[in-house]
Amino acid sequence: MVLKDLGTADWWRQAVVYQIYPRSFSDSDGDGIGDLPGITSRVPYLRDLGVDAVWLSPFYPSELADGGYDVADYRNVDPRLGTLDDFDAMSAALHAAGIKLIVDIVPNHTSDQHEWFQAALAAGRGSDERDRYHFFEGKGENGDEPPNDWQSHFGGPAWHRVDEPDGTPGQWYLHMFAREQPDLNWERDDVRADFEHTLRFWSDRGVDGFRIDVAHYLRKDLSEPFAPFAVVGLGELTLNPDHPFSDRDEVHEIYRAWRKVFDEYTPPRTAVAEAWVHKTRLAPYASAEGLGQAFNFDLLVSEFEASQFREIIEENLERSAETGSSSTWVLSNHDVTRHATRYGLPAGLGHHAAAWTLAGGAHDEVDTAVGEARARAATMLLLALPGSTYLYQGEELGLHEVGDIPAQSRQDPTFFRTEGKEVGRDGCRVPLPWSGTGSSFGFGSDGAHLPQPAWFADYAVAVEADDAASTLNLYRRALALRGELQTAETLTWIEHPSASVLAFERPGGWRSFTNFGSEPVDLPEGEILLASTDSADGRLPGNATVWMR
Repeated sequence: MVLKDLGTADWWRQAVVYQIYPRSFSDSDGDGIGDLPGITSRVPYLRDLGVDAVWLSPFYPSELADGGYDVADYRNVDPRLGTLDDFDAMSAALHAAGIKLIVDIVPNHTSDQHEWFQAALAAGRGSDERDRYHFFEGKGENGDEPPNDWQSHFGGPAWHRVDEPDGTPGQWYLHMFAREQPDLNWERDDVRADFEHTLRFWSDRGVDGFRIDVAHYLRKDLSEPFAPFAVVGLGELTLNPDHPFSDRDEVHEIYRAWRKVFDEYTPPRTAVAEAWVHKTRLAPYASAEGLGQAFNFDLLVSEFEASQFREIIEENLERSAETGSSSTWVLSNHDVTRHATRYGLPAGLGHHAAAWTLAGGAHDEVDTAVGEARARAATMLLLALPGSTYLYQGEELGLHEVGDIPAQSRQDPTFFRTEGKEVGRDGCRVPLPWSGTGSSFGFGSDGAHLPQPAWFADYAVAVEADDAASTLNLYRRALALRGELQTAETLTWIEHPSASVLAFERPGGWRSFTNFGSEPVDLPEGEILLASTDSADGRLPGNATVWMR
C-alpha cells in the first residue's frame, strides 16, 4: 500500500491522529471545563502541529460518572461542552484545516440517565424495556445478594440492585464498569438499529471515523450457571471464545453490519477498535469486513528496551499483514500514565506506574530529563514506522503525569470504588497548559476542573513555542518531515553492532536509529534529517533517535 492521501478512502492507513479529551483541552467560557468552542479556537495550533486527524473522546450529555463514558444521549452534545451547532463549527474548522475528525462511540453501556434505562426502571420486572439491559433476580432468601460474584473494572461488584416502581428492593443489573453505566443487551434488534442510526447521524454531520470503546464486550452469554469470577476474571486477553462477556465470536456480526453502514459513504467511514483481546484474536476486529483497524496497546506496557520494542513491532506488522489493515502505534492515552513519566521511573516500574502514584506521585521522584529524552526518542521511532500513530494531547509538550492530586480533587470512579487502593486516571487528564501564567495556565479564564501543578508553567505551549529545542518544536518538525518521507508500508531491519540499538530502513532510503542504551553509539555515514537530541562527532547519544538518509 502507498502513503495515505487525506482525500482517499485509505487516508487513515498512515495517519497521525491526535486524541483530544475535550474537558481538559481548552475552556472557552471560563467554567473550568474544556468545550467544543475551545477546541475550535485551537484548530490553528493543531494545523501547525501537523496532525492528520483528531480523535475526540466523548462529548455527549453525561453525568461524568466516568469522564463522559457514561452517555445519556448519543446524538447530542453535553450542554457544558456546547451545542450541535458548536460541533458543526468545530468540524468545519478542522476540515478547512485539512484535519479529519474521529469521534468516540460507547456501545457496551449507556448512562443510567439514558432514556432507555429510566424507562427500564419505571417499567418493572419482565418488561420489554428491562430486556434492553441485563436485569436478574438476586440470590439469597430475599434476593439481597447479587446474581454472581463478578467484579467490575472499577472495583466492587459488577451488579447493582434497583428499587422497583412500588419502592421495594428489586432486581439487579449488570455493569462491567461504574454502576452508572448499565451494560446493554446486544441481542436486541432495537439496540443494534439505534446504534446504526447514531453512526449515520454523525457521519451525516461530516464525521470521518469512529473509535469503538470496549469493542470486545458487546455480546454476552448470561445463561446460568454462572462461572465464578476467579475463573472468568475481566476477560481481557482471553483465549476462550465462549467467555461469558469478553471477545465472543458473535460480536463480529455487529461490526460486519456496521461496516455496511460505513461503506454507504464516500469515502467510507473508518473505525478503530479498542479491544483488549489476545493478540491471536485481534484480526477480526481489524479486518476489512469489520471495523478495519484495531488498537495495538503493547507499547503501553513495555519497558524502554530495544528487544521488547522490536518484538512488539514485528508482531504487530505481521498481524496487520494478515488482515490487510495497518497497525496503530500509541504510547499514551486518557487511560494510562503518560509515557514521559513511565520512562522516567526506576527500571521495572515503567508499566506499574500506579505504585508510584499510590506512594504519593511526587514529581521530583521522576527523572524527568531521562523520561523526556526517552519519550522523544520513542515518539520519533513510532513516527518512522509504517502504520498510523496516535498521539495524546499534551505529549507533544513532553508533559508528565500529575501523580499527587489530592483525594478531594479526584474524579475517577476507580479511586472511589476501590477506596483509594487504585488512584485511577485523573493524572493524565489534567487540563493542558497553554501559557506560563494565569489561574489555569491559559486553559481558561477561571481555573481548571482538575488541579494543575506549578511545574506545568515550564511545559506551556507559549513557552515551548519560543524554544527551538523544545519537545513541541521537535514534534512539529517530525510530523512535517514524516509527511514528506512516508511512502509504502514496509520496513527493512538494519542489524547494528550494539544490542541497544533498533534500526530500520523505509522505502525511499531513509533510516531510523534508536539508541535505547545510555552510552553513545556510532552512526553510519549519511545525512542527518532529524534527531531527538543533539548528536556529536557522528555518534548517537543514549536515549535518542535519529532519522538519516
